[in-house]
Amino acid sequence: MRYDDSMADNSLSPHLFWQELAVDKPQRAARLKQKPMAIWFTGLSGAGKSTVANAVESVLHARGYATYLLDGDNVRHGLCRDLGFADSDRAENVRRVGESARLMVDAGLVVLASFISPSLRERNAVRARFEAGEFFEIYISTPLDICEKRDPKGLYRLARRGELKLFTGISSLYEPPVQPDLQLDTSQLCLADCVEQVVTFIAQRQ
Repeated sequence: MRYDDSMADNSLSPHLFWQELAVDKPQRAARLKQKPMAIWFTGLSGAGKSTVANAVESVLHARGYATYLLDGDNVRHGLCRDLGFADSDRAENVRRVGESARLMVDAGLVVLASFISPSLRERNAVRARFEAGEFFEIYISTPLDICEKRDPKGLYRLARRGELKLFTGISSLYEPPVQPDLQLDTSQLCLADCVEQVVTFIAQRQ
């Protein structure tokens, strides 16, 4: 089958072809005995995305799920190390992570992705790359003032002093999800409650 425009953008060479594979996603999922999906955590820096995602993966792993956690800081050390923080770079960062998550879902995994991913358009573009029932958006809606008080990496202080440009929530826009699949405010909920809600959400869709 030819690799057509429905599979990627128009910049691809017309000489590229789609290689059919003998083992497909349902077979991989059956081997792992789980329904593969991507759980996308979005929210401001300091909202608690990575903390919740990490704790959720620990519980899922203990229960026998095959998982992988894609973390915003971690991918910048490798997959996205060549990208900065301009809008175009952030868009490419989200696109790459979205494609990585999609491949992992194709492999049969339950993928947790923890990224600020400030653009509604870019998050929707990632969702569109998944089949129905494979992508779920969790909005960690912790308010800006709480995130700034926590400031676990000292980034808000740098941003307020003008030493860190294009910082989301201060000098760069964050667009909240319009209809997230699940919303959690870590200033109102303890970690255990957040984890329980996410794990239950995933289990109900297995």
